[in-house]
Amino acid sequence: MTSYVVPPGSRRERADKVLAAAFPEHSRAAFQRALEAGLVQVDGKVIAQADDVRAGQTIEFSLPEAKPAELKPVDIPLDVIFEDKHLIVLNKPSGMVVHPGVGTGEDTLVHALLAHCAGELSGIGGVERPGIVHRIDKETTGLIVVAKNDTAHRALADQFAERALQKEYVALVSGVPKAESGTIDRGIARHPVHRHRMTTGEGGRPARTDWAVLEKFGTSASLVRCRIHTGRTHQIRVHLKSIGHPLLGDATYGWKQAPDSPKPPRVMLHAEHLVFSHPVNGKTMDLRAPLPEDFRQLMAELRKK
Repeated sequence: MTSYVVPPGSRRERADKVLAAAFPEHSRAAFQRALEAGLVQVDGKVIAQADDVRAGQTIEFSLPEAKPAELKPVDIPLDVIFEDKHLIVLNKPSGMVVHPGVGTGEDTLVHALLAHCAGELSGIGGVERPGIVHRIDKETTGLIVVAKNDTAHRALADQFAERALQKEYVALVSGVPKAESGTIDRGIARHPVHRHRMTTGEGGRPARTDWAVLEKFGTSASLVRCRIHTGRTHQIRVHLKSIGHPLLGDATYGWKQAPDSPKPPRVMLHAEHLVFSHPVNGKTMDLRAPLPEDFRQLMAELRKK
């Protein structure tokens, strides 16, 4: 472990930014991977990737060894929304895991990207998710951005870390909100008992979601657009549950099947709209992913009801 004391007078910042500035021989992405792997401690306690550090605190860290990728490329069809020599934006299908882990097979997005990009992805010799700067859940569909080189990777990671982009999702939720739109500004933390779940309440990291009703299906369900200003784990699922409208299909956060309603095939969430700056030329990228077939089919069934 390497030890580093944050200098007096330093402003409060994310740990990965502080470490990247202090150790320029290592990329910020390398420190982010170390944080994800639980290899960074502050004052003796392991911290998360989004945690801040302040002056006087002692950071201890080690970096995961950079090993050649042992994953083999797998030719899996991909729905490409945009691609150039610097990055690729995909419309991820439901059921596809983003990167390999315990219990996954050779059908992850990383396996597919290794084949599609012919070994040109950023960080092939790194750890966990080469070139991928954000993630969406296995059942969630929609837009995901992948860098092809280190320059693009770092610039995109900075945009996500600094929230300098626009992310909008559409969700099918239980019931109909009383208002047509609103903002949920509630911190999110890991559930103290059920560790696979998140919850709102005191002690959570700040999280904000703007929402608006797009369509109502009687009193049983609604189509809602959500714009997230933060990127907390399960943010939309937790926030909408907190106002009494869990996502259809999301039993983890309180959804229950009504006897007279069509059964959703999954958690009904789609990453539909993404606006960011191109990491190399600065051009505004305004991209959308059409609703998947299972989403449109369930909406048609709800309209019939």
